[in-house]
Amino acid sequence: MMRRTRKTKGRRTMSSDQEQIVRDFCAAFERLDVEAVMSFFAEDPTYHNMPGPPARGTAAVRATVERFLGGWDRTEWRILHLASASDVVFAERLDVTDAGDRHVELPCVGVFEFDGTRIKTWRDYFDLATYTRAMLPGEAAPRP
Repeated sequence: MMRRTRKTKGRRTMSSDQEQIVRDFCAAFERLDVEAVMSFFAEDPTYHNMPGPPARGTAAVRATVERFLGGWDRTEWRILHLASASDVVFAERLDVTDAGDRHVELPCVGVFEFDGTRIKTWRDYFDLATYTRAMLPGEAAPRP
């Protein structure tokens, strides 16, 4: 796996620290831990799960995270590529999720904008039809 990290005279840069934060954030999702996930956000965050409307503010982001995690039995977020520039981290992922008898392997890209060491804005880009076909009852074969 390729990891792009800049170093300055043997010290980590803010971008490399933010890349690690994104890795830790994804791991919190894998633990299905709402409190851990929420601890990564700055005050008044935004989460935009494309193509839906953005969740703005801590309460709205928390409600969205709780809705996801409450319906999942297991999820694994495989980071395929990670890159950063300034205060933005890009994470190409394959999100593998089981919910009841449903299973999805969802390719997506997350874009994380930081305020220091906290996520201020998070956008996920993916094909909604891939998720819907796999996760809605009657839409696809159950999990393998």
